[in-house]
Amino acid sequence: MEPNYKNKKRYNTSKYPIRQPLFFTWLIALLSRIMLIGKDYRVEKIHMDRLKPPYMLLSNHMYFIDFEIAAMGTFPHRVNNVVSVDGYYRRPWLMELIGCICKRKFVNDLHLVRAINKVLKRGDILCMYPEARYTPIGTTAYLPESLGKLIKMNKVPVVVNIHHGNHLHTPFWNFRKPRKVPMHMTMTQILTAEDVQRMSIEEINAALHEAFRYDEYRYQKENGIKITEPYRAEGIHKVLYQCPACGTESRMNSEGAEIFCEVCGKRWELTEEGSLRALSGETEFSHVPDWFEWERENVRREVESGNYRFEDDVDVYSLPRCWRFEHLGDAKLTHDAENGFIISGRYREQDWVIQRLPGGMNSLHVEYDYCYLRPEDCIDISTENDSFYCYPQKQNVVTKLGFAVEAAHQLHQARIAEKKAARKAAVK
Repeated sequence: MEPNYKNKKRYNTSKYPIRQPLFFTWLIALLSRIMLIGKDYRVEKIHMDRLKPPYMLLSNHMYFIDFEIAAMGTFPHRVNNVVSVDGYYRRPWLMELIGCICKRKFVNDLHLVRAINKVLKRGDILCMYPEARYTPIGTTAYLPESLGKLIKMNKVPVVVNIHHGNHLHTPFWNFRKPRKVPMHMTMTQILTAEDVQRMSIEEINAALHEAFRYDEYRYQKENGIKITEPYRAEGIHKVLYQCPACGTESRMNSEGAEIFCEVCGKRWELTEEGSLRALSGETEFSHVPDWFEWERENVRREVESGNYRFEDDVDVYSLPRCWRFEHLGDAKLTHDAENGFIISGRYREQDWVIQRLPGGMNSLHVEYDYCYLRPEDCIDISTENDSFYCYPQKQNVVTKLGFAVEAAHQLHQARIAEKKAARKAAVK
Protein backbone atom coordinates (compact mmCIF):
# COMPACT_ATOMS: atom_id res chain seq x y z
CA MET A 1 0.00 0.00 0.00
CA GLU A 2 1.54 3.28 -1.15
CA PRO A 3 1.27 6.58 0.77
CA ASN A 4 -2.10 8.32 0.84
CA TYR A 5 -1.77 11.80 -0.65
CA LYS A 6 -5.44 12.62 0.01
CA ASN A 7 -6.68 12.36 -3.55
CA LYS A 8 -3.92 14.52 -5.04
CA LYS A 9 -3.34 13.40 -8.61
CA ARG A 10 -0.03 11.80 -9.51
CA TYR A 11 1.76 13.00 -12.64
CA ASN A 12 0.52 11.13 -15.69
CA THR A 13 3.61 9.50 -17.19
CA SER A 14 1.50 7.83 -19.88
CA LYS A 15 1.06 10.99 -21.95
CA TYR A 16 2.16 10.67 -25.55
CA PRO A 17 4.85 13.18 -26.53
CA ILE A 18 4.05 15.95 -28.96
CA ARG A 19 6.18 16.36 -32.05
CA GLN A 20 8.94 18.78 -31.08
CA PRO A 21 8.19 22.19 -32.63
CA LEU A 22 10.98 23.33 -34.95
CA PHE A 23 11.20 26.56 -32.94
CA PHE A 24 12.34 24.54 -29.92
CA THR A 25 14.74 22.48 -32.03
CA TRP A 26 16.53 25.70 -33.01
CA LEU A 27 16.24 27.21 -29.51
CA ILE A 28 17.73 24.11 -27.84
CA ALA A 29 20.65 24.16 -30.27
CA LEU A 30 21.23 27.86 -29.64
CA LEU A 31 21.09 27.55 -25.85
CA SER A 32 23.33 24.49 -25.93
CA ARG A 33 25.91 26.35 -27.99
CA ILE A 34 25.80 29.23 -25.51
CA MET A 35 26.21 26.85 -22.55
CA LEU A 36 29.25 25.29 -24.25
CA ILE A 37 31.05 28.59 -24.76
CA GLY A 38 34.54 28.34 -23.27
CA LYS A 39 34.47 24.54 -23.20
CA ASP A 40 36.70 22.41 -25.42
CA TYR A 41 34.41 19.95 -27.21
CA ARG A 42 34.26 18.13 -30.54
CA VAL A 43 31.53 16.14 -32.32
CA GLU A 44 32.68 13.38 -34.68
CA LYS A 45 30.17 11.63 -36.95
CA ILE A 46 30.95 8.10 -38.18
CA HIS A 47 28.93 6.23 -40.85
CA MET A 48 26.35 9.03 -40.67
CA ASP A 49 26.54 10.17 -44.31
CA ARG A 50 23.07 10.67 -45.79
CA LEU A 51 21.40 9.22 -42.69
CA LYS A 52 18.17 11.03 -41.92
CA PRO A 53 15.52 10.39 -39.27
CA PRO A 54 13.82 8.29 -38.17
CA TYR A 55 16.43 6.50 -36.09
CA MET A 56 17.09 5.48 -32.51
CA LEU A 57 19.87 7.40 -30.78
CA LEU A 58 21.35 5.62 -27.75
CA SER A 59 23.87 7.47 -25.62
CA ASN A 60 26.09 6.84 -22.65
CA HIS A 61 25.50 9.21 -19.75
CA MET A 62 28.02 11.16 -17.69
CA TYR A 63 26.45 14.47 -16.74
CA PHE A 64 23.98 17.12 -17.95
CA ILE A 65 26.51 18.43 -20.44
CA ASP A 66 25.80 15.26 -22.46
CA PHE A 67 22.48 16.77 -23.59
CA GLU A 68 24.14 19.99 -24.77
CA ILE A 69 26.78 18.23 -26.86
CA ALA A 70 24.24 15.73 -28.24
CA ALA A 71 22.11 18.67 -29.42
CA MET A 72 25.06 19.81 -31.53
CA GLY A 73 25.13 16.40 -33.23
CA THR A 74 21.41 16.03 -33.97
CA PHE A 75 20.66 19.58 -35.13
CA PRO A 76 18.65 20.50 -37.23
CA HIS A 77 16.45 17.42 -36.74
CA ARG A 78 13.66 17.04 -34.21
CA VAL A 79 14.49 14.88 -31.17
CA ASN A 80 12.23 13.31 -28.53
CA ASN A 81 14.22 12.47 -25.40
CA VAL A 82 13.27 9.88 -22.79
CA VAL A 83 13.63 11.73 -19.46
CA SER A 84 13.28 10.50 -15.87
CA VAL A 85 10.49 11.99 -13.77
CA ASP A 86 12.83 14.10 -11.63
CA GLY A 87 13.97 15.79 -14.84
CA TYR A 88 10.41 17.18 -14.96
CA TYR A 89 10.68 18.65 -11.46
CA ARG A 90 9.13 22.16 -11.42
CA ARG A 91 9.04 22.26 -15.23
CA PRO A 92 6.69 19.55 -16.56
CA TRP A 93 5.06 22.06 -18.94
CA LEU A 94 8.45 22.82 -20.52
CA MET A 95 9.44 19.17 -20.86
CA GLU A 96 6.11 18.42 -22.51
CA LEU A 97 6.52 21.37 -24.90
CA ILE A 98 9.88 20.12 -26.16
CA GLY A 99 8.50 16.62 -26.70
CA CYS A 100 10.07 14.64 -23.84
CA ILE A 101 8.82 11.21 -22.79
CA CYS A 102 8.50 10.82 -19.01
CA LYS A 103 9.81 7.65 -17.35
CA ARG A 104 10.20 6.37 -13.80
CA LYS A 105 13.54 4.62 -13.44
CA PHE A 106 13.88 0.84 -13.61
CA VAL A 107 10.13 0.21 -13.88
CA ASN A 108 8.68 -1.88 -16.71
CA ASP A 109 6.65 0.53 -18.84
CA LEU A 110 4.61 -0.63 -21.85
CA HIS A 111 3.53 2.95 -22.54
CA LEU A 112 7.18 3.89 -23.11
CA VAL A 113 7.39 1.23 -25.84
CA ARG A 114 4.29 2.65 -27.55
CA ALA A 115 5.53 6.25 -27.20
CA ILE A 116 8.88 5.35 -28.77
CA ASN A 117 7.10 3.68 -31.68
CA LYS A 118 4.94 6.76 -32.17
CA VAL A 119 7.98 9.08 -32.33
CA LEU A 120 9.74 6.90 -34.90
CA LYS A 121 6.63 6.53 -37.06
CA ARG A 122 6.44 10.34 -37.19
CA GLY A 123 9.91 10.30 -38.74
CA ASP A 124 11.88 11.83 -35.86
CA ILE A 125 14.86 10.88 -33.67
CA LEU A 126 14.20 8.98 -30.47
CA CYS A 127 17.00 9.60 -27.97
CA MET A 128 17.42 7.54 -24.83
CA TYR A 129 20.15 6.83 -22.29
CA PRO A 130 19.84 3.06 -21.74
CA GLU A 131 22.19 2.97 -18.73
CA ALA A 132 19.53 5.19 -17.09
CA ARG A 133 21.90 7.08 -14.77
CA TYR A 134 25.18 8.94 -14.78
CA THR A 135 28.17 6.62 -14.94
CA PRO A 136 29.69 6.38 -11.44
CA ILE A 137 33.23 5.56 -12.56
CA GLY A 138 33.43 6.41 -16.26
CA THR A 139 32.81 2.89 -17.56
CA THR A 140 29.87 1.04 -19.09
CA ALA A 141 26.95 0.45 -16.72
CA TYR A 142 24.24 -2.21 -16.97
CA LEU A 143 22.47 -2.44 -20.34
CA PRO A 144 19.06 -4.19 -20.27
CA GLU A 145 18.59 -7.14 -22.60
CA SER A 146 15.20 -5.70 -23.58
CA LEU A 147 17.01 -3.13 -25.74
CA GLY A 148 17.46 -5.66 -28.52
CA LYS A 149 13.74 -6.43 -28.55
CA LEU A 150 12.88 -2.72 -28.66
CA ILE A 151 15.19 -2.14 -31.62
CA LYS A 152 13.95 -5.22 -33.48
CA MET A 153 10.37 -4.09 -32.99
CA ASN A 154 10.91 -0.64 -34.52
CA LYS A 155 13.10 -1.63 -37.49
CA VAL A 156 14.94 1.68 -37.83
CA PRO A 157 18.68 2.49 -37.90
CA VAL A 158 20.53 2.66 -34.59
CA VAL A 159 23.03 5.40 -33.75
CA VAL A 160 25.22 5.35 -30.64
CA ASN A 161 26.65 8.45 -28.98
CA ILE A 162 29.73 7.82 -26.85
CA HIS A 163 30.87 10.81 -24.82
CA HIS A 164 34.52 10.97 -23.83
CA GLY A 165 35.95 13.42 -21.34
CA ASN A 166 32.59 14.35 -19.83
CA HIS A 167 33.13 12.18 -16.74
CA LEU A 168 36.65 13.53 -16.35
CA HIS A 169 35.30 17.07 -16.73
CA THR A 170 32.38 16.61 -14.30
CA PRO A 171 32.58 13.32 -12.36
CA PHE A 172 29.25 12.28 -10.88
CA TRP A 173 30.86 11.99 -7.44
CA ASN A 174 32.01 15.64 -7.52
CA PHE A 175 29.87 17.51 -10.02
CA ARG A 176 30.20 20.79 -8.11
CA LYS A 177 33.86 21.22 -9.12
CA PRO A 178 34.36 20.77 -12.88
CA ARG A 179 37.85 20.28 -14.34
CA LYS A 180 39.41 21.65 -17.51
CA VAL A 181 39.17 18.61 -19.77
CA PRO A 182 38.47 18.43 -23.54
CA MET A 183 35.30 16.57 -24.50
CA HIS A 184 34.79 14.43 -27.58
CA MET A 185 31.53 12.82 -28.71
CA THR A 186 31.45 10.13 -31.39
CA MET A 187 28.10 9.72 -33.13
CA THR A 188 28.15 6.38 -34.94
CA GLN A 189 25.53 4.53 -36.96
CA ILE A 190 26.12 0.96 -35.77
CA LEU A 191 23.09 -0.68 -37.43
CA THR A 192 21.18 0.14 -40.60
CA ALA A 193 17.48 -0.65 -40.93
CA GLU A 194 18.49 -3.65 -43.07
CA ASP A 195 20.86 -4.87 -40.32
CA VAL A 196 18.03 -4.69 -37.78
CA GLN A 197 15.73 -6.69 -40.06
CA ARG A 198 18.40 -9.34 -40.67
CA MET A 199 19.91 -9.77 -37.21
CA SER A 200 18.55 -11.70 -34.26
CA ILE A 201 17.80 -9.99 -30.93
CA GLU A 202 20.91 -11.62 -29.47
CA GLU A 203 23.07 -10.29 -32.31
CA ILE A 204 21.63 -6.80 -31.87
CA ASN A 205 22.39 -6.86 -28.14
CA ALA A 206 25.93 -8.06 -28.86
CA ALA A 207 26.44 -5.13 -31.25
CA LEU A 208 25.13 -2.71 -28.62
CA HIS A 209 27.43 -4.07 -25.91
CA GLU A 210 30.39 -3.71 -28.25
CA ALA A 211 29.44 -0.13 -29.20
CA PHE A 212 28.97 0.86 -25.55
CA ARG A 213 32.46 -0.12 -24.42
CA TYR A 214 34.15 2.89 -22.89
CA ASP A 215 36.59 3.63 -20.08
CA GLU A 216 37.25 7.27 -19.24
CA TYR A 217 40.47 6.61 -17.33
CA ARG A 218 41.94 4.56 -20.15
CA TYR A 219 40.84 7.31 -22.55
CA GLN A 220 42.62 9.87 -20.35
CA LYS A 221 45.90 7.95 -20.47
CA GLU A 222 45.72 7.16 -24.18
CA ASN A 223 45.14 10.82 -25.02
CA GLY A 224 47.68 12.24 -22.59
CA ILE A 225 45.10 14.30 -20.69
CA LYS A 226 46.39 15.79 -17.44
CA ILE A 227 43.99 16.89 -14.71
CA THR A 228 46.00 19.32 -12.61
CA GLU A 229 43.23 20.59 -10.34
CA PRO A 230 44.34 20.01 -6.72
CA TYR A 231 40.83 18.76 -5.78
CA ARG A 232 40.75 16.03 -8.46
CA ALA A 233 40.14 13.13 -5.99
CA GLU A 234 37.61 14.83 -3.72
CA GLY A 235 34.46 12.69 -3.62
CA ILE A 236 35.94 9.59 -5.25
CA HIS A 237 35.55 7.70 -1.96
CA LYS A 238 31.79 7.60 -2.69
CA VAL A 239 32.45 5.03 -5.44
CA LEU A 240 35.67 3.52 -4.04
CA TYR A 241 34.05 2.80 -0.68
CA GLN A 242 35.95 -0.36 0.34
CA CYS A 243 39.58 -0.35 1.41
CA PRO A 244 41.64 -2.88 -0.60
CA ALA A 245 44.30 -2.89 2.13
CA CYS A 246 42.19 -3.85 5.18
CA GLY A 247 38.85 -4.70 3.52
CA THR A 248 36.77 -2.27 5.62
CA GLU A 249 33.67 -0.91 3.90
CA SER A 250 32.20 2.60 4.07
CA ARG A 251 35.14 4.16 5.91
CA MET A 252 37.00 5.59 2.93
CA ASN A 253 37.41 9.35 2.60
CA SER A 254 39.13 11.80 0.26
CA GLU A 255 40.69 15.23 0.22
CA GLY A 256 42.60 17.12 -2.43
CA ALA A 257 44.26 14.59 -4.73
CA GLU A 258 44.18 11.71 -2.22
CA ILE A 259 41.82 8.95 -1.12
CA PHE A 260 42.42 7.25 2.23
CA CYS A 261 41.05 4.69 4.69
CA GLU A 262 39.96 6.06 8.07
CA VAL A 263 40.55 2.64 9.69
CA CYS A 264 44.01 1.50 8.59
CA GLY A 265 45.24 4.91 7.44
CA LYS A 266 46.50 3.84 4.02
CA ARG A 267 46.48 6.60 1.38
CA TRP A 268 46.54 6.68 -2.42
CA GLU A 269 47.11 9.59 -4.77
CA LEU A 270 45.05 10.14 -7.90
CA THR A 271 47.76 11.35 -10.25
CA GLU A 272 47.37 14.03 -12.91
CA GLU A 273 47.43 11.25 -15.54
CA GLY A 274 44.44 9.47 -13.91
CA SER A 275 46.27 6.58 -12.20
CA LEU A 276 46.21 5.61 -8.54
CA ARG A 277 49.48 5.42 -6.60
CA ALA A 278 49.79 4.17 -3.02
CA LEU A 279 51.76 6.60 -0.89
CA SER A 280 53.16 3.66 1.07
CA GLY A 281 53.27 -0.07 0.41
CA GLU A 282 51.64 -1.89 -2.49
CA THR A 283 49.46 -0.15 -5.08
CA GLU A 284 46.58 -2.64 -5.19
CA PHE A 285 44.83 -0.96 -8.11
CA SER A 286 46.54 1.60 -10.32
CA HIS A 287 43.57 1.73 -12.73
CA VAL A 288 40.59 3.40 -11.03
CA PRO A 289 37.84 1.19 -12.57
CA ASP A 290 39.71 -1.96 -11.42
CA TRP A 291 39.10 -0.96 -7.78
CA PHE A 292 35.41 -0.38 -8.61
CA GLU A 293 35.07 -3.78 -10.32
CA TRP A 294 36.79 -5.48 -7.37
CA GLU A 295 34.08 -4.06 -5.12
CA ARG A 296 31.38 -5.25 -7.53
CA GLU A 297 32.79 -8.77 -7.52
CA ASN A 298 32.91 -8.81 -3.70
CA VAL A 299 29.22 -7.88 -3.55
CA ARG A 300 28.31 -10.47 -6.18
CA ARG A 301 29.95 -13.20 -4.11
CA GLU A 302 28.19 -11.98 -0.98
CA VAL A 303 24.80 -12.06 -2.73
CA GLU A 304 25.32 -15.49 -4.31
CA SER A 305 26.50 -17.01 -1.02
CA GLY A 306 23.31 -15.85 0.72
CA ASN A 307 25.22 -13.67 3.19
CA TYR A 308 24.04 -10.33 1.85
CA ARG A 309 21.41 -8.27 3.66
CA PHE A 310 21.02 -4.52 4.16
CA GLU A 311 18.81 -2.83 6.74
CA ASP A 312 18.68 0.79 7.83
CA ASP A 313 16.44 3.64 8.91
CA VAL A 314 15.93 6.09 6.06
CA ASP A 315 14.46 9.54 5.61
CA VAL A 316 12.10 9.37 2.63
CA TYR A 317 10.87 11.93 0.11
CA SER A 318 8.55 10.99 -2.73
CA LEU A 319 7.76 12.56 -6.11
CA PRO A 320 4.22 11.53 -7.10
CA ARG A 321 3.82 14.81 -8.98
CA CYS A 322 6.41 17.05 -10.57
CA TRP A 323 5.88 20.29 -8.66
CA ARG A 324 7.03 19.26 -5.21
CA PHE A 325 8.54 16.44 -3.20
CA GLU A 326 6.46 14.99 -0.38
CA HIS A 327 8.40 14.45 2.84
CA LEU A 328 7.25 11.06 4.11
CA GLY A 329 9.65 11.10 7.08
CA ASP A 330 11.30 8.13 8.75
CA ALA A 331 10.92 4.64 7.33
CA LYS A 332 12.55 1.22 7.54
CA LEU A 333 14.36 -0.07 4.47
CA THR A 334 15.58 -3.62 3.91
CA HIS A 335 17.17 -5.26 0.90
CA ASP A 336 18.16 -8.85 0.18
CA ALA A 337 18.39 -11.21 -2.77
CA GLU A 338 15.08 -12.98 -2.06
CA ASN A 339 12.68 -10.14 -1.25
CA GLY A 340 14.36 -7.20 -2.95
CA PHE A 341 13.56 -3.80 -1.45
CA ILE A 342 10.91 -3.36 1.23
CA ILE A 343 10.27 0.15 2.53
CA SER A 344 7.70 0.72 5.28
CA GLY A 345 6.72 3.88 7.09
CA ARG A 346 3.84 5.98 8.34
CA TYR A 347 2.45 9.09 6.66
CA ARG A 348 -0.60 11.15 7.65
CA GLU A 349 -1.49 8.61 10.34
CA GLN A 350 -1.57 5.72 7.87
CA ASP A 351 0.96 2.93 7.37
CA TRP A 352 2.48 2.53 3.92
CA VAL A 353 4.76 -0.09 2.41
CA ILE A 354 6.23 -0.78 -1.01
CA GLN A 355 8.23 -3.72 -2.32
CA ARG A 356 10.36 -4.10 -5.43
CA LEU A 357 11.29 -7.70 -6.16
CA PRO A 358 14.70 -8.62 -7.66
CA GLY A 359 13.15 -9.96 -10.85
CA GLY A 360 11.55 -6.63 -11.70
CA MET A 361 14.45 -4.33 -10.86
CA ASN A 362 17.64 -4.79 -12.87
CA SER A 363 19.49 -1.78 -11.48
CA LEU A 364 19.28 1.08 -8.98
CA HIS A 365 19.25 4.83 -9.34
CA VAL A 366 21.94 6.23 -7.02
CA GLU A 367 22.45 9.95 -6.36
CA TYR A 368 25.49 11.61 -4.79
CA ASP A 369 24.83 15.04 -3.22
CA TYR A 370 21.33 15.08 -4.71
CA CYS A 371 20.77 18.64 -5.90
CA TYR A 372 16.95 18.75 -5.69
CA LEU A 373 16.64 17.82 -2.02
CA ARG A 374 19.60 17.63 0.35
CA PRO A 375 23.29 17.60 -0.62
CA GLU A 376 23.69 14.02 0.63
CA ASP A 377 23.73 10.57 -0.96
CA CYS A 378 20.42 8.81 -1.58
CA ILE A 379 18.77 6.10 -3.67
CA ASP A 380 15.61 6.35 -5.77
CA ILE A 381 13.25 3.37 -5.74
CA SER A 382 10.32 3.81 -8.10
CA THR A 383 6.98 2.13 -8.65
CA GLU A 384 4.64 2.68 -11.60
CA ASN A 385 3.04 5.67 -9.84
CA ASP A 386 5.66 7.09 -7.52
CA SER A 387 9.37 7.55 -6.81
CA PHE A 388 10.87 7.27 -3.32
CA TYR A 389 14.15 9.05 -2.55
CA CYS A 390 15.67 7.37 0.50
CA TYR A 391 18.46 8.90 2.58
CA PRO A 392 20.13 6.16 4.67
CA GLN A 393 21.45 6.90 8.14
CA LYS A 394 24.47 4.73 7.39
CA GLN A 395 27.15 6.59 5.50
CA ASN A 396 28.68 5.71 2.13
CA VAL A 397 26.48 2.69 1.41
CA VAL A 398 24.58 3.65 -1.74
CA THR A 399 27.18 2.41 -4.23
CA LYS A 400 27.18 -1.05 -2.65
CA LEU A 401 23.37 -1.09 -2.78
CA GLY A 402 23.61 -0.46 -6.52
CA PHE A 403 25.94 -3.45 -6.94
CA ALA A 404 23.66 -5.64 -4.81
CA VAL A 405 20.54 -4.82 -6.84
CA GLU A 406 22.26 -5.82 -10.09
CA ALA A 407 23.71 -9.01 -8.54
CA ALA A 408 20.32 -10.01 -7.08
CA HIS A 409 18.61 -9.47 -10.43
CA GLN A 410 21.23 -11.49 -12.27
CA LEU A 411 20.94 -14.30 -9.70
CA HIS A 412 17.16 -14.28 -10.15
CA GLN A 413 17.51 -14.47 -13.95
CA ALA A 414 20.05 -17.29 -13.67
CA ARG A 415 17.65 -19.30 -11.48
CA ILE A 416 14.85 -18.82 -14.01
CA ALA A 417 17.15 -19.99 -16.82
CA GLU A 418 18.13 -23.06 -14.78
CA LYS A 419 14.47 -23.96 -14.21
CA LYS A 420 13.67 -23.58 -17.90
CA ALA A 421 16.63 -25.77 -18.82
CA ALA A 422 15.54 -28.40 -16.28
CA ARG A 423 11.99 -28.45 -17.67
CA LYS A 424 13.29 -28.88 -21.22
CA ALA A 425 15.55 -31.70 -20.10
CA ALA A 426 12.65 -33.40 -18.32
CA VAL A 427 10.49 -33.23 -21.47
CA LYS A 428 13.23 -34.87 -23.50
